[in-house]
Amino acid sequence: MPKEEDFEQQQCPLCHQKTLILTERETEVPYFGKVLLFSMTCNNCKYHKADVEATEQKEAAKYEFEISSEDDMKVRVVKSSEATVKLPHIATITPGPASQGYVTNIEGILNRVKYQVEAAKEMEEDEEDKKKAKNLLKKILNITWGKEKQKLIIEDPSGNSAIISDKAVKSTLKVKVER
Repeated sequence: MPKEEDFEQQQCPLCHQKTLILTERETEVPYFGKVLLFSMTCNNCKYHKADVEATEQKEAAKYEFEISSEDDMKVRVVKSSEATVKLPHIATITPGPASQGYVTNIEGILNRVKYQVEAAKEMEEDEEDKKKAKNLLKKILNITWGKEKQKLIIEDPSGNSAIISDKAVKSTLKVKVER
């Protein structure tokens, strides 16, 4: 039985009101194991932060997946807030203070990138850059429909991320040690 805990009326780190709800939920992700899903949401200023953490200690990992068909859109992806997501020649999502952890699928990853490209396209004033964004959106659509192949790479020093598929190639991520 998955357990869930809510802590209401916590102090928000942004607006400092006691309107933050902390949620911690334990769930089972098939072929990955038990994970803890954490989220913070402020009802006042709408601040939101989420993360995913495996319950067992995992080693730094790199996953590579060749997206080649429409069926690949359903492949489950676990991404921690420490993970870097790469779609070579399209986008790189790097971890940072605003980075979120989540459980989704490949289509969900592509939709997040598509949303970012659409937002950037709307803000862009240079016609050449607008055209590049339009071509990128077309490419993402072709990948979604299985008409174009694309590599997806997830690198996670915490090991709390995964691409759950027999097609995914997992290797040990070489973590740079800060001195």
